[in-house]
Amino acid sequence: MTTTETTTGTAAGTCPATRGTSAPEERTTDEVVAAGGRYGEWEELVRLAVLGTGRRQESPGALLDAAAVQTVRRRAGLRPAEAGPRPGPAPRDPRPAPPAAARRRLAQLLSGRTGVGSGGGRRGAAPDLTELLPQWLAAAGQHGYRAPHALVPALLDAARARTDLRAPALALAGARGLWLARLNPDWRFALRGGAGGAGEPPGPEDRVGVEKLWQEGLFAERVALLGAVRAHEPPAATRLLSTTWATERAEDRLMFLDSLRVGLSGGDEPFLEAALGDRSRNVRATAAELLSALPESALAGRMAERALACVGPDGVVPPAACDAGMLRDGVVERPPAGRGERAWWLGQLVEAAPLSCWRERFGGLGPEEMVALPVAGGESWREELHAAWCRAAVRQRDPQWSKALLGSASAPPATAPGTASLAERAKLLSVLPDGERAQWVAEFIRAHGLSEAFQLLGVCVVPWAGTLGRAVVDALDAAREAGSYPWSFSGVMGLAERCLDPEEAEHLEAAVARGAGYGDPAEAASGAAAYWAEAFQRLVATLRLRAVMLSELTPA
Repeated sequence: MTTTETTTGTAAGTCPATRGTSAPEERTTDEVVAAGGRYGEWEELVRLAVLGTGRRQESPGALLDAAAVQTVRRRAGLRPAEAGPRPGPAPRDPRPAPPAAARRRLAQLLSGRTGVGSGGGRRGAAPDLTELLPQWLAAAGQHGYRAPHALVPALLDAARARTDLRAPALALAGARGLWLARLNPDWRFALRGGAGGAGEPPGPEDRVGVEKLWQEGLFAERVALLGAVRAHEPPAATRLLSTTWATERAEDRLMFLDSLRVGLSGGDEPFLEAALGDRSRNVRATAAELLSALPESALAGRMAERALACVGPDGVVPPAACDAGMLRDGVVERPPAGRGERAWWLGQLVEAAPLSCWRERFGGLGPEEMVALPVAGGESWREELHAAWCRAAVRQRDPQWSKALLGSASAPPATAPGTASLAERAKLLSVLPDGERAQWVAEFIRAHGLSEAFQLLGVCVVPWAGTLGRAVVDALDAAREAGSYPWSFSGVMGLAERCLDPEEAEHLEAAVARGAGYGDPAEAASGAAAYWAEAFQRLVATLRLRAVMLSELTPA
């Protein structure tokens, strides 16, 4: 039996707009389906569903059947959208593509395929390919390769998911990656991190092109341009920046100013000195910091005069007030919670003063001798002074002072002459030459093990080879032999997978063989021994894979 339904939810004659009109048309669901698009059939079915099939003596099955038919009609009957303009071709990238084996390896790394773990949250013994991707990108960049065209979309997806990949991934993707980013909103981050123009940015030697892009480009384009000009000709960057400085937003001025850290020289002093009067406090502070990194600058001289008046062989007398001159030179008046005002001001004066000024003040003593001196007034003033000297050594990149403040690597950290803070010691280490840095950390690991060394290892140049690599492997083996919990060393183990020299694989294999006979077999199958075994096996497999991966990138 076929029932009827009404095409309007309002009874005839009850609405003023319908008085005097004919009664609404009633049609069956079969008629609604047969009507096609002539009677607004989808809307009628929706009305019937709202009213309820029971109320209209309509079969629910018939209603659903009619809805299914109309759904197919609606989907099949959509008119295609009007075609937009076709994008222009991608700019040409003159760099060569990687060798075929390296291209296949990149595809594998981007897919993130890893070995299946053994369950229970354990990673298993297979290498984690996703952690090798940054090294592949870095090595490919060093060889001057471009990304294979077919893998650029996957590379952009990976960079979108992992911010640590963005810089090397965008560099490898090049102009083609930016061209694709303008066509896909999901990849818009690439336009913020690189040049987003229609073609290749002008070279730093193209004065007309540089000026045009600087005046008209997007912020990301201008940041990249300023960096390129800075690398090519440092004084040209400050000249370019000065042309629009007065009209830039405060946050943009801060970013532009920060880019001057690369290639900083005495030629930047006039521009930075003028920036001390900037209306933004953050800009003023950054300008003061950069000037204090120039020992011959006028600001460094003013800070030296203030600091020498407060510190000497006889003790420490902190400033009594923060005057207008100190404020203009970047001293922050209000201390953070828990710090005294005078100690806060003293620290800022000392860290901004040239380290060379202290030799004469202390009668010709060298850094190690000055650091070893007792400080009259108590241990708290000694800590304040040494902490400020540490910051000055890092800011001024002074290796002699950094070594003096680090002290002996084998001594207990609490007795360090400069600071016991591992974070601060890592910063001091970053100033030392690569070889000295690795040697100091290796001695630290031999004396104190790996549990305290994670931050220190993070500033060592990779790959960890020679003395440092052997110290890390020996410390891991010693921790395993001592029955230490392997989970405590997961961070160092992960770092070792990325940073150890692949040549250490042979040394590690010997450690794996020694560990195979440790402990009760039943306990070794499920306890800490099993975790250690898997971790060492994974480390060996990762080093072997890294060696192959790097060889694949080497041009034939």
